[in-house]
Amino acid sequence: MPLLEAAGLTIFVVVLFIGIFSIIFGFPGTFLILGDVVVYALITGFEKIGAKIIIALVLISLLAEAVDFLMGVAGARKYGPSKTGVTLSIIGGIIGAVLMAPILLGLGAVIGAFLGGFAGAFLGEYLERRKLKPALRAGYGALIGRVAGVLFKGSLAIVMVVITMSAIYF
Repeated sequence: MPLLEAAGLTIFVVVLFIGIFSIIFGFPGTFLILGDVVVYALITGFEKIGAKIIIALVLISLLAEAVDFLMGVAGARKYGPSKTGVTLSIIGGIIGAVLMAPILLGLGAVIGAFLGGFAGAFLGEYLERRKLKPALRAGYGALIGRVAGVLFKGSLAIVMVVITMSAIYF
């Protein structure tokens, strides 16, 4: 395998895994994976990745993003956070992930994203309502919706990577 081809394949695989990991932070990682696969298919002349695989990955990606969104909304609706609670939940998730990234060889980012989301939703609700119980419920709802969405979307992202790598190597 020529050096340039090996470098390109390495970058391709790294971007696939960045797509999976980015889901933890709430980014649309399935779209990153899909884009990476389309670029690979274009560069290789659709030799190993064809239209059927790309269409399947588009459908999986759309399903993953839609269900992730709906799970987040379901968690939010069940416990009724305010706009402030939702906004601070997102900000808290990002800050928590960044602050805890150095812990546990980077796995702290996962814990930080969840705890930060909970803390943000809790703080937002407490600032809005000045009551502890609704604030805790909103934080809990944000946490449950986020965990469910990330697990579902992450599972489908792994399926997308397995489909892609199987098409390339088998």
